[in-house]
Amino acid sequence: MIPLSLRFAGRELRGGVRGFRIFLACLALGVAAIAAAGSTAEAFRRGLASQASEILGGDLALSVRQRVFTPAERADLEKEGRVSYSVASMAMAEAPSGERRLIELRGVNDAYPLAGSVTLQGASSLQAAIAPRGGVAGAVVEQPLLDRLHLKVGDQFLAGNLPLVVRGVLMQEPDRLSRGFALGPRVIANIGAVERGGFLAPGLPFGETARVALPPGAPLEAAKVRLRRELGGIVRIRDRDDAAPGIHRLIDQLEYFLGFIGLASLVAGGLGVFGAVSAYLEVRKPVIATLKALGAEGQLVRDIYLVQIGLLAALGVAIGLAVGAAAPLVMGALVRDSLPIPALFAVYPGPLLKAAGFGLLSAAAFSLAPLGRARSTPPASLFRSDLSGSLKIGPEIVGALLAAAGLAAMAVITAPTKLAAVIMIAGVAVSFGLLWALGAGAAWAAGKARGGSRGPLRIGLANLAGPHSAARTASPAIGLGVALLGAVVLIQSALLNQVAEIAPRTAPALVFTDIPGDRTAAFDAAVTRAFGRPLTPTTYLREPFVTGRIIKVRGEPVVADRIPRQDRWAYDSDISMSAIGPKPNDSGITEGRWWPANYAGPPLIAMDVDVAKGKDVKIGDAVTLSVLGRDIDARVAVLRKIDFGGFGASFPLVVTPQAVAGANLRQVAIAKATKAQEAAVIRQLGRDFPTVNVISVREQLEAATSLFDRLALAVRGAAAVAALAGLLVLAGAIAARARARTREAATLKVLGASRAQILLAYVFEYGAVGLIAGAAGVALGYAAAWPVVVKVFHAKWSMDWEGVAALLGAAAVVAGVGGLLAAFQALSKRPAPALRAE
Repeated sequence: MIPLSLRFAGRELRGGVRGFRIFLACLALGVAAIAAAGSTAEAFRRGLASQASEILGGDLALSVRQRVFTPAERADLEKEGRVSYSVASMAMAEAPSGERRLIELRGVNDAYPLAGSVTLQGASSLQAAIAPRGGVAGAVVEQPLLDRLHLKVGDQFLAGNLPLVVRGVLMQEPDRLSRGFALGPRVIANIGAVERGGFLAPGLPFGETARVALPPGAPLEAAKVRLRRELGGIVRIRDRDDAAPGIHRLIDQLEYFLGFIGLASLVAGGLGVFGAVSAYLEVRKPVIATLKALGAEGQLVRDIYLVQIGLLAALGVAIGLAVGAAAPLVMGALVRDSLPIPALFAVYPGPLLKAAGFGLLSAAAFSLAPLGRARSTPPASLFRSDLSGSLKIGPEIVGALLAAAGLAAMAVITAPTKLAAVIMIAGVAVSFGLLWALGAGAAWAAGKARGGSRGPLRIGLANLAGPHSAARTASPAIGLGVALLGAVVLIQSALLNQVAEIAPRTAPALVFTDIPGDRTAAFDAAVTRAFGRPLTPTTYLREPFVTGRIIKVRGEPVVADRIPRQDRWAYDSDISMSAIGPKPNDSGITEGRWWPANYAGPPLIAMDVDVAKGKDVKIGDAVTLSVLGRDIDARVAVLRKIDFGGFGASFPLVVTPQAVAGANLRQVAIAKATKAQEAAVIRQLGRDFPTVNVISVREQLEAATSLFDRLALAVRGAAAVAALAGLLVLAGAIAARARARTREAATLKVLGASRAQILLAYVFEYGAVGLIAGAAGVALGYAAAWPVVVKVFHAKWSMDWEGVAALLGAAAVVAGVGGLLAAFQALSKRPAPALRAE
């Protein structure tokens, strides 16, 4: 009762899968890449979800800026459950030796932490370590601060003017991820000590966060609604389901990008699938011809090989899923203790099902067309060894097109950003088409050029122009792999150049914060003494600084939830502002005109275009700001594009000075300095202005470079998978033509060609394919990398010529080595047996 097609397919599969090794490798490679990316991302998501309360520090976290919670607000909070309070500020830590370093100072109360635990070395508990002894408060600090200031447990140091004793080494805090990036080592002390140190004075850039642990079973959303109603809109509220939103977005984007590279590998390997199926059917020509001559219909012939290909596709997908599921488990076992975020490594069905779907659709899209050709070719053509007829519209072609459409639709549906997915898929499709056209054009040009050539060059050109030219079969896949790898290399090199070379030249080396507004002249004099040279506008800038929140636009209250997530940063919390009269240098004005230096009219605002985009703010619109506890109604006079990495007044909002008249605003300053000047000014300010914070931009850039290097390694490794897919296609093309190459080499030897000439011909043929595909791939990689660097990251473009040369050379050399191996294989048999064999 078994259908005839299944019986025939089973008999043929008894001979093994020798002709389908490339087929299996191409499918398994792409599926493994997609499965590994999805499984790793899911492990991180599950890890974050499993520790959501610990990461947030409770069930709810409520924050205010430049003030602490009022007694009434604390009473409202404590109605909901247990509450812990913490304050955060920056300070300069100073050792007895005089060495100084910026720190993130945090004060906590006795209830901290509500969830999770603080890991310490040298202390039994956090509360015991930070309790005052002998009139001096204790603190726990991170090891980098001890190393920088040459301190040890038991030593005393200053945080600003606050004496602290190191009572333990801070290894881990449960809520570190929810608080984001720190500009310096973390120090935890008692909240009362931080207040006594003067860090919570009005106008200083500090904030307080209350974390709430709800009673068991209490509804989370209802508590959020009540607190939002009671506390008003100026309090930022997060819950345990949104404990680390930035990390979640990063995981989503990284998963899709790495998975997309795996999908591109499937597309690049699709030519290998197509070639493997075509080569297998060519070997089976006598069988197909015999079946058709005995009366078998084309549908039966197609079904016989469709069953075989379907089973082998399932095998290839299964291999890829096994590798993709195992890779994160192996990674977890090796690096679990050094991961910056929690992860639960396990086998997750969701990512594997998605990877399997991609693999099966890819197999269908690239293997159905050769089956259609075998079904529609008449027996006489098969007996004449003609299986290269034109493709005709039929169920196989329709199925291949539907599978390709399903592949694209699935990629878009599973993407975190649909528009970006459409652009990337369209880019791959256009690149694939251009590479195919380039391969066909190279074959045509080789045919035209061979007439004027001689010897091995003529043989190589003739092979390039032939119907089975590697320029047609392998160059699209090689080019696509090089394009993906080239795009990653060029983006990485440009961004690293921006961070390591361009930014240090254009950005300030030092940022000074918390400069007393009534001592600016003395501060400028101290910096001048430390630098040993006069201050100029090109090397030193100082402006007032305050934070505020946009609460109304065009008279309507701002509701952050109605603003696109990517633009919400400027409306759901306080942002930095300044009050400037004269138009600053490099103002970046895109619309409007800056007010006169002596302007004394109603308040005006200069707004960054990225801030304006969130609420579609135009010139002349009314905007209400909440600044220093009062509302300021102003009109937008200027829209400007800010270069946050440049040397200028990089404030998202600037108001006219009269808008904040009477307020003794603290100031910030930026300066360009050498390492020696940096060390000198830190020592000088330690004597004259110990409460002024000094941020070393140079150190932050070095840390960013290190982080980017680690992240880029994973992305570059994924892109190398696509390049490997191209090599598999090249190997498949060589294997498919092995028998024909043997006969060709035997014929050339009989006609008097030497082994060296045949070897040179093959090396030239495949080396030319690699060089052409590599050059096209680098050009496409450039076209993809430039807009990402310039438009997405707003960085300056720089070309990595060494990387480009390495990619071109590698593509040509690898392809040439492939040709050399093909030649050795063809020359390994004696001419007589090769010419007698069919």
